[in-house]
Amino acid sequence: MKANLEEQSWFNRLFTNLNYKYKLVIMNESTFDEKLSFRISRMRVFIVFGLVTLISIAFTIFMIYITPLKEYIPGYASVDKVKLVYINKLKTDSLEHEIAQRDLWLANFKNRILLGKDIDENDSINMIKDATVDYNNLDFNISKEDSALRTKWEKVPDYDLSNAPNTSKRGGISRFFFMAPIKGTISGGFNPQKQHYGVDIVGKKDAPVKACLDGMVILSTWSYDYGYIIAIQHDDHIVSVYKHNSTLLKNEGDMVSAGDPIAIVGNTGKITTGQHLHFEIWYNMNPINPAQFISFD
Repeated sequence: MKANLEEQSWFNRLFTNLNYKYKLVIMNESTFDEKLSFRISRMRVFIVFGLVTLISIAFTIFMIYITPLKEYIPGYASVDKVKLVYINKLKTDSLEHEIAQRDLWLANFKNRILLGKDIDENDSINMIKDATVDYNNLDFNISKEDSALRTKWEKVPDYDLSNAPNTSKRGGISRFFFMAPIKGTISGGFNPQKQHYGVDIVGKKDAPVKACLDGMVILSTWSYDYGYIIAIQHDDHIVSVYKHNSTLLKNEGDMVSAGDPIAIVGNTGKITTGQHLHFEIWYNMNPINPAQFISFD
């Protein structure tokens, strides 16, 4: 038998060894009675363990496929999550763009309107222009479609609620109740032709300057021309400006309520003729005469 095995090839010898039959016997240790016996071979053991392993792997893959367990696999994400990530990315990009536009608007409003700085060729306001548009030859003629839309809208009554989904915002600036920043006499009136975009109010010495509406302080600084200046952003694109103060009581970013002291009236800055408050109201980037909405007496 041994000679026959040696004459066989290594593959045949391996196959023969794997198929050797073994008897597994379970006996009573005291009486040596045979209780149970199995005839097995190495090949059968390998086959059984191989089948069990394959079944276990297949069952695991199946359970991962039909249950949320697959979401714990690194690099795997459900379609809904991928869609949600994409939507959030778009919202984040839009928010970043909106914040950049807001910061640019605030910077230009502070520097150009409040502090009176000139615009140079490298100013950020020039960077947002569309290079494909010829701004020197713009067509301001009203189209037929625009004329028809204007005519249609002018015929809509103000009390038609079907065309006013948010009636709380109708009425513009006139729906606000402005508080007087100080009480006193107007020494200089509103005159945009002379670039005087507010009113000059002469009040008591060291009188507190109060916020005319609720809002957030967007500027609290000192300038050479206007001295100590403070500006507040209110609802509905309204900005109030207070110039020539002797002391500022609020910082940028502070939230204030109507009537809160924000500064002390003074006589600071180059462009001043005595102790007074220069008070301005801007609505949608346009100066408004404060005397039309506030009584300073």
